[in-house]
Formats: sequence, C-alpha cells, structure tokens
Amino acid sequence: MQYVSTRGSAPVLGFADVVLAGLATDGGLYVPQSWPSLPVDTTGTYAELAAAVFAPYLGGDISNDTMLRLTRDAYATFRHPDVVPIVDLQPGHKLMELFHGPTLAFKDVALQLLGRIFDHILTERNEKVTIVGATSGDTGSAAIDGVKDCANVEIVILYPKGRVSDVQRRQMTTIDSPNVRTVAIDGTFDDCQDLVKAMFNDAPFREKHNLSAVNSINWARVMAQVVYYVEATRRLSGPIDITVPTGNFGNVLSGWIAKQMGAPIRHLIVASNENDILTRFFESQNMNVTGVHPTLSPSMDIQVSSNFERLLFEMNGRDGGMTSAQLQRFRDRGMLNIEQDQYEQWIAPTFRAARANDHDTLSTIRSVYEETGMLIDPHTAVGVKAARDLAEDGVTMLTLATAHPAKFPDAVERATGVRPELPEHLADLFSKPERTNDLPNDLVAVEAFVAQR
Repeated sequence: MQYVSTRGSAPVLGFADVVLAGLATDGGLYVPQSWPSLPVDTTGTYAELAAAVFAPYLGGDISNDTMLRLTRDAYATFRHPDVVPIVDLQPGHKLMELFHGPTLAFKDVALQLLGRIFDHILTERNEKVTIVGATSGDTGSAAIDGVKDCANVEIVILYPKGRVSDVQRRQMTTIDSPNVRTVAIDGTFDDCQDLVKAMFNDAPFREKHNLSAVNSINWARVMAQVVYYVEATRRLSGPIDITVPTGNFGNVLSGWIAKQMGAPIRHLIVASNENDILTRFFESQNMNVTGVHPTLSPSMDIQVSSNFERLLFEMNGRDGGMTSAQLQRFRDRGMLNIEQDQYEQWIAPTFRAARANDHDTLSTIRSVYEETGMLIDPHTAVGVKAARDLAEDGVTMLTLATAHPAKFPDAVERATGVRPELPEHLADLFSKPERTNDLPNDLVAVEAFVAQR
C-alpha cells in the first residue's frame, strides 16, 4: 500500500513515512492509493479487530504482530472492557460511548495508538520529531497524553485562547512533562489550524525541526477511527445510520472509509452546531465561510474543515490539480461549489446533515436526562438532536457520544441542575498548577517559539 497527496504533486510514500510527514509537502493530505476490503474475520477483541482492519494499510512497514501489540497496549488504557461500549438511549436509538480513554474524548481512540506508532517508528529509525498540532479542545489533551512519555517526541499544541472549556485546557496545561508545550493563540481554532499548516508549508522550517502532525491531517488518525465504525456494524444487525457530531470532518470521514471498505452503513448524518458550514453544504452543494460563533460545543466551532479535502479529492476523480485549484479558490473567496453530478454520486447516497443551536443543545441534554437519567455532553447532544430529526422507522440509529459530560460541566449543569464529576483518575485536575504560553495569531512569533524549544 502506497499513499498519494490530495493535491497531486508530493512524493508517493509508504505508511511509516506518511505517519511521520503528517501533511504532504504540496500542502495536501495523504490517502491510500486504493481502498481495501474489510478482513473476512472480524471476530475477537477490539484491539484484535483494529489490527486486522489496519493490516492492508501498513504495506509491510509495521508487521501485523507488532501492530497487534501496539493496539493491545493502546486500548488497555481505556476504562471499559469493550473500549467503545454501545448503550441504549431509546427504542431504535443507541449511543456508542467513545470517551472511556484517559482524556475522556473520542480522540483517545486514535491518539493512544498514534503515540505508540510514533514511538515504534522513531525508535527503529533512531530519529526524533517535533509534533505541532492545533486543537479545538480535545485533540490537544489526547495527543499530549499519547506522547508525554515518548523520548523521541517534542510536542507543541496551539489552542484558541478562551475558546476551550476549563477541563479541556487544564488537561493540556497541567501535564508536567519536559517534552510538552502548550500555546494559547489569540484567535479561533481555524487560526490555530492555519498556523500549523503554514509551518508545514514553510519547507526550511519544517525540515530543520523535523515537524510532524497529530491532527486528523495525519492519515493514521483517520485510519484508527475507522475501527469503531466497523465495531458498530458487527455489534448491530443490518445496515445502520450513524450520526456524528462534526467539526473538522475527520471523524465522519472515517465512517465513509469504513463504508468504502464494506461496512454495512446506510447513512452518515453530519451533526453541526451554529457553525453549520457543512450542513449548509450538504443542503445546497455550496460551502460558504462565515464567522466562527462561540457555542456550548466548542470543539465544533470550526468553519474550514480540513478533512473535507480527502472527500473532495474522491469527488474530483482523484485529480490532485483540480482539488488544489478548488481549495485555492476556497481560500481566496471563502466559497466552494461542486457539480450536480458529483453531489448525486458522492453525497446524496450516503450523507445527511442537521444542525442544533445552543438552545437545542441544552434542551436535548435536559430531555435525555429526564427520560433516561443519563448525562451527555453538548457535542453528543448536537448529535442526538440531529439523529432524532432524521431517524427513520425500522432503521437502527447510532449516535457517537464523543466526550464525557464532565469535560463540559457548566453546560450540563445548566441544562439538568446536576454537575457531572470527573472520573477518579482526574479528580485532582483543578488543584494542579498550569503551564502555558500566550502568543498572538502571528506565524513569525509561533515559529520563533517552536524553534526555541
């Protein structure tokens, strides 16, 4: 298996090089040259399923036995024996809880593994990397937890100042490891993401500091998330609909890939908050950027969804030049359109979309609590609202529960009157000292900070 860039002019690479590169040198995102089929045997534990799903993507760079060891180590850090348990919400509607990892968010499913993959590759090659990442809240803490003990990795995480929850921020800023740095950027998540991409596109800087990525621009992040969609379909009978709280499009793209590999998924429902650029696109075939609005579901406060580029590449017949030109126009004009035939072939058969504002979010948290006694976080609530809006009789609906309610206690308490408690392993989070750095939304300043480290 080899990997190509969505913009068509970067070198073709193998799996290990793609993991270390993160972003392609032409600014594109790496994707496999073809989509393999699911393994015939999908029995066994979650870790065993993951290793089997990953096998065709590795191209011999990591042996199947080594990958099985890495998946077992990664998922041993989860607090639930099923790793991603499925629970009943109401008849015909279920939740998959993706928040039983160390930092209480779905990002742990990929990043506990990615940290181990990094360490394995770098140890074999006797190399070191500097990971630079942007986070809207959860990626940063999950990435830090995944690599905080890696001797071959330095990590710098950018997050939008004042736009993540207190729990999300402290999960990043209270880690006392010498290889960890966090930076509060005076701007939005999109600004942080632009800074990271600009650093990768600065070839001399990238090469000098051996930059790598943990955001979902890194193929391995997306690959790792494919597994829980396969897990969902092996545990629930018949084709199912899956609703995904969506910001950067990486999570729902993993569901699309699982479907390409043969998982019996009928529809993928993109659930947006008030930053509904994706919902508007799926409704109108036009993607138009507006301002980012702070909401109760901050991890979805995004306008430019990086991973949409991978789907756009497929819609363009894997024409990297066409994809690159479209994205440049999108960057220049804040608008992106697709043709009707592209919509009918790639979007209409698979994707649905819905939105929820903050009032809807609070109302959904409240109703779920009153009906079931279950507390859900605001991002999951956006997904539940979308699922309820688009559910069809006779079709099992699964909503991905992407974060533990204790990560967003203010919103949950506002809706229910109950303040969710952090799990025992994080009980002292608010007593630990914080370490962070404030910087302007300025590439020169951020590059200087990274270079000093």
